[in-house]
Parts: sequence; C-alpha cells; structure tokens
Amino acid sequence: MSHISNLRLLFSPLLPTLRSPFSSKRRPYSLLTILSSSSPHPKRRHLTTPNHLSLNFRSRSKTTSRETRDRDRDEGKSMDESGKENPGFNKKRAEGRDNTKRNLQLKVRKLNPTNTISYVQILGTGMDTQDTSPSVLLFFDKQRFIFNAGEGLQRFCTEHKIKLSKIDHIFLSRVCSETAGGIPGLLLTLAGMGEEGMSVNIWGPSDLKYLVDAMKSFIPHAAMVHTKSFGNNNVGPVDANKIIDPIVLINDEVVKISAILLRPNQSQGSALKPGDMSVIYLCELAEIMGKFDPEKAKALGLKPGPKYRELQSGRSVMSDHQDIMVHPSDVMDPSIPGPIVLLVDCPTESHVQELLSTESLNSYYVDFSGNPTQIGKTANCIIHLSPASVTRSPTYQKWMKKFGSAQHIMAGHEMKNVEIPILKSSARIAARLNYLCPQFFPAPGFWSLTDLNNSRPDSIFSGEGCVSKLYENTSAENLLKFTLRPHANLGFDKSNIPSLMAPSEIINELLSEIPEIVDAAQHVREFWSGPGGLEADINVFQGDKVIEEPWLEENTLPSCLENIRRDDLEVVLLGTGSSQPSKYRNVTSIYINLFSKGSLLLDCGEGTLGQLKRRVLMMP
Repeated sequence: MSHISNLRLLFSPLLPTLRSPFSSKRRPYSLLTILSSSSPHPKRRHLTTPNHLSLNFRSRSKTTSRETRDRDRDEGKSMDESGKENPGFNKKRAEGRDNTKRNLQLKVRKLNPTNTISYVQILGTGMDTQDTSPSVLLFFDKQRFIFNAGEGLQRFCTEHKIKLSKIDHIFLSRVCSETAGGIPGLLLTLAGMGEEGMSVNIWGPSDLKYLVDAMKSFIPHAAMVHTKSFGNNNVGPVDANKIIDPIVLINDEVVKISAILLRPNQSQGSALKPGDMSVIYLCELAEIMGKFDPEKAKALGLKPGPKYRELQSGRSVMSDHQDIMVHPSDVMDPSIPGPIVLLVDCPTESHVQELLSTESLNSYYVDFSGNPTQIGKTANCIIHLSPASVTRSPTYQKWMKKFGSAQHIMAGHEMKNVEIPILKSSARIAARLNYLCPQFFPAPGFWSLTDLNNSRPDSIFSGEGCVSKLYENTSAENLLKFTLRPHANLGFDKSNIPSLMAPSEIINELLSEIPEIVDAAQHVREFWSGPGGLEADINVFQGDKVIEEPWLEENTLPSCLENIRRDDLEVVLLGTGSSQPSKYRNVTSIYINLFSKGSLLLDCGEGTLGQLKRRVLMMP
C-alpha cells in the first residue's frame, strides 16, 4: 500500500519541490528519492517525519561531493597531505605526461602444494630453421616457468594460444642469441599489458646482467624486469677441482629449482670467455603425501575432527582415548617422492668432460653409493638441449645410461620433422599463395627437405661409433608433454603434437573450399606467360572489377627501374607486423637481394634469420 500512495503522490499536482542549499534553482524531487524515503527498509524506519526529505537531500549533496573528488582523482589532481597522488587510475600517466619511475612488485600468487595438473612441454624446437634453442615450459596450476626464450617464442605462443602473461620466471641455460633472442620482444609485449606492465623474473649465469642492462634502454617500464644472476662474475682462470654444490634458486611448497654451473674444459691458465658458461637446471617437485587412513586413526583412539587435519599436515597429535602420541606415519600411507626433471645444456664437446666430473649429479645416478648422508634420487625426465653432434658421441651416451630408466627427450638441433613447421598458420597461407601466384610467393624452403627427412633414421644412435640403445629416449616435437601430476598419468602426452602438413594436403583443402581458385590461378599463369597474355589479362580484370594497381601501368614505372631485369633485384618482405608479431606475420624486415652485387636488410626484427631460412632452401 505504501508503494501505491507513492505513485499517487508522483502524479499529484501537489508534488512538492525542494530548494537546494547550493543552488537557487528549484527542481522536482525524483521518484527514486521518494520511493527510497518511504520504503519500509529496516535501516530507514526512523525516517517517518517530513523532515526526512531534507536528510535525504543532504545525503545526496554528500554524494555529489564524493563524485567530484573521484573526478579530480581521475584527472591526476588529487593529492594527499604529503603531496603524493592517491592510488587509482592515473590519467596523466595513461596519457604519457607522468614519467615518474615506479618500482613494480612481482606477481604474488597463492600457491597450491597439491597441484592437480603439472607438466613440462616443449615449445618451439627450432628444428625447421635451427636458429634458436628449444624452449621448455614448466606448468603448474598457479605458476609458469620458461626455460630459454629464443627468437620466435612469442609468435609460437600466439600461434598455440599459450598466455605469456602467466609467465612468472624465465631461466636461461646460456646467455647467447640462441637462448635469449626472444627476450627483448617478450619484455616489450609484457610492458604493454595492464596499466604498468607485467613484472617478470629472469634467471641466468653472471653474464645475464649485462644483457638485461642493455635491453633496459628501450623497455618502457624497466622496473618490471627483475634480474637474478648467479655464479662467479670473473672470467679468468677457473679451478677445475673446485666442487660447487647446486645453487638453489627457488624453493617453495610447490617446486625446488636448482642450478649447476657447467664450464668448458680448458687448459691450465686459460681464461673463461663471456657466454661460455652453461647451466643444468634441476626441478624437484614436492613429495606427494600418502593417503590418510581414518580406520587406523580410529583404532589409535582419535575422534574425527581437527586432529585429522593436523596429521595430514605432518604434525603429531595426542590420542583422545589413549595416552599415546600419534604420528602421521601411523595413520597415513608412505609418501610418494615428487617427480624430478633435469634440463641439460651441454653445447660443446669441451663441456662434456666437465659434465662427467660434476659430483652434484651423483645422487641422481642409479649406481650412487657416495656420502651416506645423501639420499639417492630418481630422475623421471631429462630434457637434453645439447646439439645432436654432442648427444651422438659415445661419451655422452654412456653418461645418459647412468640415469637408469629415466625418460630422455632429445630436444637439440636435428634436421627432422620438416613437414611440421613451427608456424603452421603462416606456412598454410604461404602454400596457398604459392599455388595462386608462385612468381610472388615462392614455396617455403623447408618443404624441399622432405626426401631428406624420410631418408634419415629416427634413432639418434644410428651411425658409426655409436653404442646400442640402452635407455628410453624420445625425439622432441613441438607441444610434446611429459605429465608430472597427477602421478597416475606420469609419462608422455602426445595429444597436442601438430599433425603432418604436406603441401599437397593444403592445396586439396584450398580447392575444396574455393573451387574458383583454379580459374584465378590460370589467369595468373597467363598473366606471366608473355606480353600478349599480359594485355589480355589486364582487359579481363578491368571488366566487372577495377583493380587499382599502379605497377600495372607502364607509365608509372620510375625511369631508374626501366632497365632492371629479374636477376638484378629482388625485394622480399620478411615481416610486415608493426608493434608485435602475430601468428601470420613477423615483425618488420625487408630483404633487398641484389644477387651478384650483394644484399641488404631494411629493419631486422625478431625472427628475421628464421624467415630468411624459410624463404630459401635450408641445407643440412
């Protein structure tokens, strides 16, 4: 009934008007205010007299003042007593008028020690161009770790919908272009995310700080990069007999990541050059707690309740009905050791001798019988980032045998899987355009190696001087996974590996989607057949549709280009992306090929070397 009376008052000619204390203008009171003032809300039952109208009006005036303060703050004018800006959106900074440096804090996520999903995954093996080092993703529910970030990693992640904004840490096995070529572009992309960019930790040998300091000159928010270098800073002679324990980098309730420095074997007194140091990363997941047995707890006199939770957390409790102390081992099944993953980067033969003499890895060997205080550990997966020339050596293979039944992933450079391009979407478009106009769009070079790929044996152990296969190994492929959690699924997962993509399959797909492409391709072939066909095709194209292409008009050709032949000049667009690469386009780079007179590059964005190798025939 109260709402009916309010509606009658709204349409009544006796509707009062109120005078604002801040304005001389008279305006009718709103329906919202009348309904709210008369509504039987528990908090407003005391507002029963006509004076409540003025109270509501004063409240409205306060709201107006608050909106004014919010507007001033949005414009960057709100200051506190100390003269500093209040937190919130800063319009001046968004418009680029506020260049005040700020120290960005690292992302803090609530960790879950009982991760439901965890795996390592191969990203961008580099096998089609061999210009980058493979990248490895260590995935957890709340954390992401990337090992090595070569050129093209950002484009590869965009292709396969891997979110770079979730990356917390980047680890480098070496400081060189193969492992760190993609970091500048990656940091530029992260700097553009959010209001002030996404922070990231970068770990690597002592040379890392020089690389990051050089990149900070062009990164918009340099404070977003947190560099964590480790190892000796000197590059002088190194004592080969000095034993260095693994350097613990991260140790939380989810994972423990350690680093072992690997130096090349050098003659006495020789200096260690920058970039020669390599790193072996050890990733040890937390152990899996055993299953709690409530029947055993009940037999020991425990009642269901908080003490069950304390026992599952690893704490001992007193029995409720017996004068005994109950330990977690009394009521829980034995814990399962957490999976262990090793990432080994042994770039040259000179590093192999140092690898064999590293005592920090002894506890991971199956024949470990060293210090009794050390507990032998079992490595579940070992990812070899070393080149094939190193992994094929008998010395390296005998060292691999020491890990027993561990699964080995050979991710080093090897000429295979050329029918599975890293950039699948770009390769598909290139094949389609090549079918339509091969004069402008040559076929990608890696498909010319199909015969070579089919003639090579699958096993890396075939060859003269190699020992027989004595352990499990798998050649790395893009998006290959090794599942770590749940423990029941421990092992390989090949469901995401891209399928083979031959040019013939792409053309058949194109013809089924666009049947009229056959006539268009025929017109293009006639267009390039000779002068007669050129003029005829121009007339055909000028029938129903007008194609405005200045280069079709002979009069528009500059005089300096009139006498240039096909074998004098070639312009190749290696990339047309402006700010960042996409799955179809690389960042800016133009290759001017003068053939016998040389060549030059106009711009040289990330991935240019890979694009050049895809453009021309790649040799083994």
